[in-house]
Amino acid sequence: MKRWNGWGDEKNNFDFELSDSSRKFMEGKLGKSNALPDATLEEVIVKVPPSRLPEHSLISIDAEDRLRHSRGQSIPDWLAMRSGEFGTFPDGVGYPTTSTEVKDLLQFAQKHDIVVIPYGGGTSVCGHITPEEGKSPVLTISLERMNKLMALDKKSQIATFGAGTLGPDIEAQLAAEGYTLGHYPQSWELSTIGGWVASRSSGQQSLRYGRIEKMFAGGVIETLQGTMNIPTFPASSAGPDIREMFMGSEGRMGIITEVRVRITPVAEHESFHVVFFPSWQSGMDATREIVQNGIQLSMMRLSNPTETETHLKLAGYETMVGLLEKYLSFRGTSEGKTMFTFGTTGSKGQCKFALKLTRSIVSKYSGVYTGPLLGKRWEHSRFRTPYLRHGLWDVGVIVDTMETCLDWSSVPDAVKNMEKGIANSLNDENETVHVFTHLSHFYGQGCSVYTTYVFRAGSDYPTTMKRWEKLKAAGAEAIVSSGGTISHQHGVGKDHAPYLEAEKGELGIKAIKELCGMFDPDGRMNPGKLIP
Repeated sequence: MKRWNGWGDEKNNFDFELSDSSRKFMEGKLGKSNALPDATLEEVIVKVPPSRLPEHSLISIDAEDRLRHSRGQSIPDWLAMRSGEFGTFPDGVGYPTTSTEVKDLLQFAQKHDIVVIPYGGGTSVCGHITPEEGKSPVLTISLERMNKLMALDKKSQIATFGAGTLGPDIEAQLAAEGYTLGHYPQSWELSTIGGWVASRSSGQQSLRYGRIEKMFAGGVIETLQGTMNIPTFPASSAGPDIREMFMGSEGRMGIITEVRVRITPVAEHESFHVVFFPSWQSGMDATREIVQNGIQLSMMRLSNPTETETHLKLAGYETMVGLLEKYLSFRGTSEGKTMFTFGTTGSKGQCKFALKLTRSIVSKYSGVYTGPLLGKRWEHSRFRTPYLRHGLWDVGVIVDTMETCLDWSSVPDAVKNMEKGIANSLNDENETVHVFTHLSHFYGQGCSVYTTYVFRAGSDYPTTMKRWEKLKAAGAEAIVSSGGTISHQHGVGKDHAPYLEAEKGELGIKAIKELCGMFDPDGRMNPGKLIP
């Protein structure tokens, strides 16, 4: 069962416990910190009010069910769960198993003036699934029981899944037939294919497989106005793409119930490798050249010097890291170095050639190739980074991220602006913020900029929340002023909605509102999300 107040499953042991050296490193960056007190599940359950929903066979009004479907994984969500101050709870949780049952629940909601929130894996980091206080009862519709491979067209390489299918279940069911989807967001363990479409998700190996919009071929969406069944075409020039209307719609127009995706055969070979460049600039120049030359890598990630230092300090392999540092110093790469992680996926011949071409560019920019050992460690722990939040929380430290995507010409200044804005946003409290960045999801035109910031919890929950609000605003404003998208892969939800108009423009926002209003004239589908 998923943790009710954090990331992951209660049965796993992936909690990131800080080593003594890691703790000292963070203390050296931020100063001493104290953990905030955690509420217990029992303390919170008694706060869940009686349900306002009429009885329905598909709906649970159990207090714990409602609590566990109240929040996602944003910092406001996290603080609400840890403090026990949830505010508003859904009045019930629906558990449909078919599109027909989703339709039934939507008709029920319309009849009884009920607000509806679609729920996939609950991994949102932008406030997508948080219920708002209001006069109408709130029904969260969980798609967790719609989790099967429904059809597989091997000749066309199209697979159909229930929208509630989790990442591991997708890959396991496809692997049994010799295929893969290849979509690996950081939340892969816990997020769903329907959620990926609804939030325009991007996976770690998007350089090979593409973002979710490349994979999404069609599907079924249940709306308050009826059922949308989007057929699959390899391509079409017949007017605007209906698929695009629902991608990134975040539950405002309907509930995605079936997802048809383009799949590929499992690759013959896959490996990950690590290079260290002597500087941030040389790393950016090299990675831009690699992607603009169309070298067939499956993923690329370039950490700036501060992130490189932080990852090596928190890695937990002190002896190995010590030897690595000595070797890199001997090769002339020490202070200011940047770590570049990349993957090769495909036939053995393709991978061998891609590695050769990549290493030739790496050498041109004085990069030090360290082989696949560190790449294997990255692969082993690629989905464990979110668990770091647990280890830091236990010592009174909060971690969060901002991400955007920009043209190459804007990237260097955007990184500086984002890091500077976030780092200085708590100066009025004499608080230090540890900030670092990596580039990922590379394109010929530009790349994603992913900035992480770490700060001390306040003396209480309200103070901590105010600190986060200042940090989030500083990062978002820096993104907008730099001309970046407010979100490359996390969606909009509630937290990014105030900044959407800067990206879409007044007319664009009006068009989105009109589209949502056509499908949902009463505004009962996930209100308060996406549209500012």
